[in-house]
Amino acid sequence: MNLKSGQIERFEEYSQFTNLKEFNHHMEMWMAAHNDFTKGELVGLKRLVRFSAKIPGVCNAKIGTVLKAIHDDYNEHGISRSTFKRMTQKAIALGMITVYETERKNGSQSSNLYVFQRFPANEPPKEEKLNRPNETSILSKTNNQKINKRTEEPSVLDYSYVSDRVPQRFVQLVKCFFSEAKTIEAYWRMTQIAAYRNNYEKETGKVLDIAIAGFKQLIRKLKSTQKVKNPIAYFYGVLDKKFEELFVKELFEMED
Repeated sequence: MNLKSGQIERFEEYSQFTNLKEFNHHMEMWMAAHNDFTKGELVGLKRLVRFSAKIPGVCNAKIGTVLKAIHDDYNEHGISRSTFKRMTQKAIALGMITVYETERKNGSQSSNLYVFQRFPANEPPKEEKLNRPNETSILSKTNNQKINKRTEEPSVLDYSYVSDRVPQRFVQLVKCFFSEAKTIEAYWRMTQIAAYRNNYEKETGKVLDIAIAGFKQLIRKLKSTQKVKNPIAYFYGVLDKKFEELFVKELFEMED
């Protein structure tokens, strides 16, 4: 049965999230796990997410309204209605979105209601395994504690201990300002998250170039008179913006 159309506040009960921060966190996990959206579809999905901010995860905007907002954002370059519909079908198939049809009082069809779903959590270990540890595991835990007491020493690993997964060009730059391995790896982790969110994680060359440019921008900011309360958060913001700029550039090139 179709729902009756109305103000977005009427659909607050459909929200799966307690607040906007939780909604954004789940969307980050969806983006990281599923990167099969085209660039145009990703534009539509991101705009739909932004329209779902007032009631976290719920949107009843008309497709035309969403497309116009995209058109205005990208300087009169937007996506087609068919691209937006393909995006929603993919999102429905993934379980990311549930779509409800709504109708006006006279029975005519109105805008759809888009309800974002929570990212599925892994099943917790069975209670039986948690409550009945065997003797071997207890002995192993005791031995490990003894070993840890003997080997535990306060030390800081420098850049030479950075994981091989972090490109050396990035390591060589960051170590000049932050020499600890865990700090360098944290900055690279932010790069990977930003790349996932913008559908660039497979384009390693572009990701590395943006990471280096973004880190240099962070350093310029830190060296200026302006203070940065959270450098790694600022770095992530720079990366996200640079990926979006690259995305728009490539979108225009495809249309040309």
